[in-house]
Amino acid sequence: MSQPCLVPAPARLTLDEGSPFLLASDVALVMTTDAAGVADAAAELRRLIAARTGIHLAAPTPANGQEPHLRLSLDHDGPAESYRLRSDAGAVHVAGADAAGLFYGVQTLVQAITTDASGWRIAAMEIEDAPRFAYRGVMLDVARHFLDVATVCGYIDRAAGLKFNALHLHLTDDQGWRIQMHSRPRLTEKSASSSVGADGGGFYTHDDYRAIVAYAGRHHMIVVPEIDGPSHTHAISLAYPELCAPPVVSAQLRRQSEEDGNALPLGGVAYEGIGVGFSSLRIRDEATYTFLADVLTELAALTPGPYLHIGGDEALGTDAEDYDRYIARLSRLVAETGKTAIVWHEAGVCGGLAEGTIGQYWGFVSPTDGMDEKTRGFVRRGGRVILSPADAIYLDMKFDPDSPLGLTWARGVTSARRSYEWEPTAVIDGIDQAQILGVEAPLWSETVRTSADIDALAFPRIAAAAEAAWSPALGALPLRTWESFRARVGGLGPLWRSLGIRFTALSEIDWTPAEPITVQGDNT
Repeated sequence: MSQPCLVPAPARLTLDEGSPFLLASDVALVMTTDAAGVADAAAELRRLIAARTGIHLAAPTPANGQEPHLRLSLDHDGPAESYRLRSDAGAVHVAGADAAGLFYGVQTLVQAITTDASGWRIAAMEIEDAPRFAYRGVMLDVARHFLDVATVCGYIDRAAGLKFNALHLHLTDDQGWRIQMHSRPRLTEKSASSSVGADGGGFYTHDDYRAIVAYAGRHHMIVVPEIDGPSHTHAISLAYPELCAPPVVSAQLRRQSEEDGNALPLGGVAYEGIGVGFSSLRIRDEATYTFLADVLTELAALTPGPYLHIGGDEALGTDAEDYDRYIARLSRLVAETGKTAIVWHEAGVCGGLAEGTIGQYWGFVSPTDGMDEKTRGFVRRGGRVILSPADAIYLDMKFDPDSPLGLTWARGVTSARRSYEWEPTAVIDGIDQAQILGVEAPLWSETVRTSADIDALAFPRIAAAAEAAWSPALGALPLRTWESFRARVGGLGPLWRSLGIRFTALSEIDWTPAEPITVQGDNT
């Protein structure tokens, strides 16, 4: 009996020998309660089944024992976000421990739909499933290239389908400021129109941002906004030059500019290159913290989730003492807004870091240059860690050396197999599973301009990050192997195509041959 192609791998899957459930237009959709979470899950299930099969199920009805039927309920007694799925010839029942768990069970159900001569079917089986980590994130860099609300919401759809529950928005960088601030209106008047390669800019109004937050919430995702600093702040100099130190132009930055054909950064002039580390806020000027307090307070009021990300990476143009001073002030400013700060791993050595601050590790699977020791600093101060190893799950890395999309600085071309074969608890010595908040897969946008670019870079490798975040440890069960994963992901090709996901059909994946699959390059 062949296994259904489920990603991320469930914690427990038992296949039965019985006849499958046959999906047809006369199947009833049954809700055991009219709670909002169940109604939303029913709407999601109807949408996904229609996209995958062309079958339009009737509106849901109260439980009545009719067969065949699909039943949704909130009576699973597992932990938060968990679900149980049982299917046989007469019925499919998805029970969530909460609304999020039911939503994730619906995603699994749709992945389990296959087709043969008898029609659309779901194998007889039982699944008990729950997430390994509480935080399962994706990041979009909307600063280097602005991505509109529809594009961001499209990515939320795709990520939620793989059971991610956090969207980290990188809202500010040297190339642009992307969020309206009523307290500091010049930011969007002066600092939002530029991007990498002079491709134009843009920003989110308060209403735009609220729309993204609300859409994410309906998909059981929080939004984590990032205001980067003290570096990655050149765009601020266009609006508030008095807050920014002159750019520090290194030999490396000169080489980067020569390779890319972009001008070196100049204070007060929009920067369109991809160099990093040259900008810095004026750390010892109290006006800087007045500015940041205004921005963080306003952003916190717009963000219902528990976190604000304050950056802290690649501050190459900032004195070490000043960097410590900055991180200490900012992490405390975030706490004063009622949120918890997330900061890139460099800040783990800062003595004044606010207690409980979360560290995000972006080094390699095998740490270099003391990155592991910096990351352990967060745990010593009562915080936890988010793992984003760049050489495994930075989704903007090239998937092929000839791809026009992506970069290669994180150990060159990143295959799907490398994205998959790493274990979160083995990255940082001295940090165990309880000290890991979760896993996040960033997608930086130096070469990304459209939703098609996002799809081509992210899929299928985003599925490897999803499995690291949700499923049991690598090798802990038969499904948690590369050979299993490459087959399961390949089996999702038809579903992804039906949902409009323009994935790159990497040759290392065992794509299902029964339905047409795009060839590598067609969808870039």
